[in-house]
Amino acid sequence: MEKINYRIHTDAIKVNLIPPELTPQQTSIIYASEADVLNMALFGMTAKQWRGKNPDKKGNIRDYASINELICLSNMENINAVLIEDGLNQKERLIKLPQFKAVFRIHPHLHISFKVQSYVFKQFIYCQSI
Repeated sequence: MEKINYRIHTDAIKVNLIPPELTPQQTSIIYASEADVLNMALFGMTAKQWRGKNPDKKGNIRDYASINELICLSNMENINAVLIEDGLNQKERLIKLPQFKAVFRIHPHLHISFKVQSYVFKQFIYCQSI
């Protein structure tokens, strides 16, 4: 399931955020930046900040995440894909994504489909606007 969510997320980035004229290096910077949006929303720091605080550890921040954090991350990938497709910029997404972290942490084994997450997200946004 995590691989499917990852693919949904990366496809949303590719279709909505990456102009075709970019070089592979520029494209990888955008993907890394988007990964850090999720890192900030879930862990409160970027991958670079984590490496700076943990120079003795090998790998990356996600390698040290709990199973509940990884499930939450997978769900947040789907939510971020919806936000990207709805045209929200990174700043707006960084404000909204942490709000979902609480929901996924309360129910750590809640792993809902992309379609259901999209519906829940749109209802959540609608309720905030009332």
